[in-house]
Amino acid sequence: MKRIIKSMEDRYLDISAQFVEDVFADSEGKESAKTVRQLVLEIRSKRFYLPELELVMVNEMDHMIGYAMFSRFHLEGKYENELLLLSPVAVKTELQRQHISKDIIEYGFDKAVQMGYKAVIVEGNPKNYRARGFQTSAAFGIRAGKAVSLPSPECLMVKELVKGTLPHIKGVVDYSDYESLA
Repeated sequence: MKRIIKSMEDRYLDISAQFVEDVFADSEGKESAKTVRQLVLEIRSKRFYLPELELVMVNEMDHMIGYAMFSRFHLEGKYENELLLLSPVAVKTELQRQHISKDIIEYGFDKAVQMGYKAVIVEGNPKNYRARGFQTSAAFGIRAGKAVSLPSPECLMVKELVKGTLPHIKGVVDYSDYESLA
């Protein structure tokens, strides 16, 4: 199967939002899926949105098989031009465990570096992200705010895209800019 990664195009806007909702409904339930879809739509409407880093992977028939969104992120009003949030990531349920998320995320890392970004933060299962170079963010002075509920501190992770960046980025993760996460 041929796999093609593309930055967001108008024709994929609605399809990708539905794709993300469907994938999350399969894995985490309908309520969580609606929240994730709302997050996608909300990020698109804010200054954090980077259409070049909203990525879709399609097959040779132009059917979506993977999705990842990187958007600008800040810690306490700082680092917005250096730090990205990776969320959400979705792979068609029956194609999971075939390196689709790996390929699309690593493509995003390369594109982010070309655009001048230096680090990426993600919230998720460490088993899914450690292989991509993510480390527990608390080890670098980046911690979850009081309103951010995590199963464990290890679920908030960061990856350095440019060597030597993380010692200079510190602060509290706060999702108050996102109504869908409040």
